[in-house]
Amino acid sequence: MKVSVNWAKQFTDIDLPLPKLVEKIGAQLGAVEEVVDIGKRYDGVVVVRVVTCGNHPNGDKLTVCLIDDGGVVKKVPRDTNGFIQIVCGAPNVEPGMLAAWLPSGIVVPSTLGSEPLVLEARDIRGVLSHGMLASPKELGFSDDHAGLLNIDEDISPGTAFAKAYKLDDYVIDIENKMFTHRPDLFGMLGIAREIAGISGNSFKSPDWYLKPNLPAVGSEKLDLSVKNEVPKLVPRFCAVAVDGVKVGPSPIWLQSYLMRVGIRPINNIVDLTNFVMYETGQPLHAYDWDRLSSKGTVALSVRLAKSGEELTLLDGKPVALDKDTVVIATGDRVVGIGGVMGGLETAVDGDTKNIVLECASFDVGATRRSARTYGLFTDAAIRFTKNPSPLQNPAVIAKATQDILRIAGGSVASPLQDSHGSILRPATISVGTKFVNNRLGLQLSASQMTKLLNNVEVETQASETKLSVSSPFWRTDLHSPEDIVEEVGRLYGYDHLELKLPMRDLKAAAENEYLAFKDGLRDSLSGAGGNEVLTYSFVHGSLLDRAGQDKSRAFHIRNALSPDLQYYRLSLTPSLLEKIHPNIKSGTDSAVLYELGSVHVRGVNDSERLPAQLSRVGLVVAQRTPVGGQGAPYFTARRYSDYLLDQMGAPRPSYDLFHHRTIVPPEWKPALQAFEPSRAAIVRIGKDLVGIIGEPNRNLAKALKLPAFTAALEFDSQLLAKKSGTRGGYESLNRFPSLTYDLCLRTPKDTTYRQLEKFLDDALGRAGEQHGYGFSTTPLDIYQPENATTHKQTTWRIELWHSARTLTTKEVNDLVDNIAKSARSRLKAIRI
Repeated sequence: MKVSVNWAKQFTDIDLPLPKLVEKIGAQLGAVEEVVDIGKRYDGVVVVRVVTCGNHPNGDKLTVCLIDDGGVVKKVPRDTNGFIQIVCGAPNVEPGMLAAWLPSGIVVPSTLGSEPLVLEARDIRGVLSHGMLASPKELGFSDDHAGLLNIDEDISPGTAFAKAYKLDDYVIDIENKMFTHRPDLFGMLGIAREIAGISGNSFKSPDWYLKPNLPAVGSEKLDLSVKNEVPKLVPRFCAVAVDGVKVGPSPIWLQSYLMRVGIRPINNIVDLTNFVMYETGQPLHAYDWDRLSSKGTVALSVRLAKSGEELTLLDGKPVALDKDTVVIATGDRVVGIGGVMGGLETAVDGDTKNIVLECASFDVGATRRSARTYGLFTDAAIRFTKNPSPLQNPAVIAKATQDILRIAGGSVASPLQDSHGSILRPATISVGTKFVNNRLGLQLSASQMTKLLNNVEVETQASETKLSVSSPFWRTDLHSPEDIVEEVGRLYGYDHLELKLPMRDLKAAAENEYLAFKDGLRDSLSGAGGNEVLTYSFVHGSLLDRAGQDKSRAFHIRNALSPDLQYYRLSLTPSLLEKIHPNIKSGTDSAVLYELGSVHVRGVNDSERLPAQLSRVGLVVAQRTPVGGQGAPYFTARRYSDYLLDQMGAPRPSYDLFHHRTIVPPEWKPALQAFEPSRAAIVRIGKDLVGIIGEPNRNLAKALKLPAFTAALEFDSQLLAKKSGTRGGYESLNRFPSLTYDLCLRTPKDTTYRQLEKFLDDALGRAGEQHGYGFSTTPLDIYQPENATTHKQTTWRIELWHSARTLTTKEVNDLVDNIAKSARSRLKAIRI
C-alpha cells in the first residue's frame, strides 16, 4: 500500500518529522518497504506562461516560443523583456497557456532512477532552446506525449511545479501482507485515521463518509434496475446512473495524486473511480450507459457465468468464463467479472455521454478464485480479497457521484439501486481492563484505554473495570475481547511494554508419552534397516482407484494446490508403495520404507461433518530379487510385525488370515482394500485390531510396477502405544551357551501354520515355566511335494537356554521328544 503523506494530510494533521513518522508506522502499523521522495523528481520544474509562438525558420513542425517564468530561474539568457526562448514541437502549444518548463541542467522527471537525462541548452536547427516544455509522459504522469501538459489552474508564472500540485511529497510503501485483516487500511482515509491514532491524536471521519448524501435526481431520467441472483456471493450491489457527463483528461491535481501512488490516468470518469477507491479502500466501476442499454433501459444482473460465455476485458484480453465466476451482465451479455475487471465493450471513453456507476461488495473466496483463474490481480481484486465492509458502499458511491458531477458535469439520472441481503452489523464487545492488562503486561486505566480507542473512532464506553466497545462499520476485524487487546497494544505501542521476563515454573515439562513412543518406533524401525519418509497427506484420485479404495470415503479438495493432491488419503500403504518403483528403478536392490503420519476417513465419528483423523505407522518391504529361504512376502511382513511389537513391549498378537467373512471396523476398511485378500492378515492384541499385514493387491502392484517380492504392514500407532509396555533397558547376555534343534513336522495339508506355531509356542512356554528355559523359534521351511495331496512339512529352528546353567543334550532331546509326541496326538503331526 503506497501512502502519500500529503494525501493523508487532507484528513489529519501530521506534525511528526518524516523519519519519526516512518519509525512509528513501522512499529505500530506495518512494515515499511520503501520511502520515495516525490518532490526530488520535480526539483527545478517551473510553471511558465507561453508569451509568443512563432514558426521555426528551419522546421515546419517546430515552434519558437518565448516564455515568462516570473524571473525566478537564474543564469539563463533572456530577451529585453526578460523572456526565455524555447523551441517546442508540441502541436497544442499556444500563446497564453500555462505549461511546465524543464530548465537546462535538471533531470527529466520520467527518467529519474533509470538512465537520467540531464537537459542542456541546445541548438535545434539553428535556434537555441533553453530547456523544454514538458508533456505528461516527460513529467511521469502518463504515457501521453502527444502534446504539452496544459495547466488548467490559475497559477502565477514562476511557481514551483511541485508546490503548485503538492508534489513536495513522500510516498511510504507499506507491505500489503501487514494489512491482510484490515481492509480499511487499503484506503488513504483509513491510513490517515491510524496515523492519527498511533500519534496520540483524535480523528474524525469526514461528513460525506459518516452521513452519505447522494445528489438528487435531475429532470432527465435513465431507466436503471439491478437484480442480484447470488446474494451470498455479492452481499451488496449499488448502482446509479449519471447523464450528460463530459469525458476528457482529468485535472492535473487528480492525475498527480494517481501518479504518485502508481495508477495510470485514463480519463476523468475512470480516474475519479480510482481516486475514490484509493481514498476509501472500496473499488468502483463505471460503465457506458448507452452501451449497456437495450431499448432505452439498463437491467444489470449479478449472477454466475453460464457455459460457453466469453468476455473481452478492459485490457483487450478475451477470456472464456468458468461457471463458478461471478459476473455482471445485461440480459445474456456479460459486461464484467465481479470484483476483478470490467469489459472493454462497455468501457467509458471519449464518446461516452451517460454512465452507470457501480459500487458493490464481493465475496472474498469468489473474488480470489476469479483472480487466480484468469491471472488478474487488479487493485480491485486485491481489496475485495481483504473483505471491505458493505456498510460503507452508500457513502462511497455518493462521494464518487458528487466528484463526477463537479469535474465531469452531468446530473444524477436514476434513483440509487441498492440490492442487499442481511448485512452483518458491527459488533459490541465487552472486555475487562484486567483482561487487557494481563495479556499486555501493562497497568493502563479504563480511561487511558478508552482514549486510545476513541482516537481511531472505535466508540468505547468505560466503567471502572469494564469497557464496552462498539466496532465502527468500516472495521470488519473486531469481534472478540482478544481483538481489543491487540488494538490497545498496537495504539499504545508495543515498544512501550516493560522489558520483563515472564514468571514461569522451572520444573521440567512432563514428557509426552505418545511422542516418546513415536520416537521409540522410529528407533526400532530404523534399527531394522528402515528409512523414514514423509509423503503428502493428499493423494491423486487415481491412486485411490488403483488401491481399490472407495473415493467417497475420502474428502475431496476442490481448490487443490496440485492435480496430484486432490483427496485426503485413506491409508499410508498406497503412498508408501508409490515410492518403491522409483527407488528400485534407480538401482536399489531392496528398500524398506516407513512413515508415521495421519490418514482421514469420512463417515467415522463425523457428527461435526469432519473426517476422522487417524494416527498410523506404515512400512513396506520390497526386493528386486528375493533371497532364497525367505518364503512368501507375507512372512517377511509378519517378521517385521513380530519384531516391532516385541520392541514396543506389546503382548503377543494373533494373526487372523483374511477371508470374505472377516469383519473389520469402518476406519480400517479402506486400508484393508490395499492388500490382496488371500495374502493378508488382521493383527489383533486381545480383541483389539491394531493393524494389517500382507502383500499389496494385484491391481495396485501392477499399476505401481512393484517387484514380485513386496510386503507391507500398517498399524494404529495410538492404539499400539496404549498396548505397549516397558521396552528397552539393559539386558545382560546369558553367561551359558544355548542349544539349537531343528524340528520338522509332517502335518495334514489343512493344518495351518498358525495352529502349528501356537502349539509350539504353548509347549515351549509350559516347559519354560516349569524348568526355567528361555526359548525362541524361527521358521526355516514349509515344503509340500508336488505329488503330495494330503500333507505338508514345516521345519523350525528351536533355540533353548537357561540363565543359571548349561543345558544338556539329553534334556533338550527329551523336551523335543515330548513336544513331538504331543504334536502327534493333538495335530496328527509326524516328526520327520
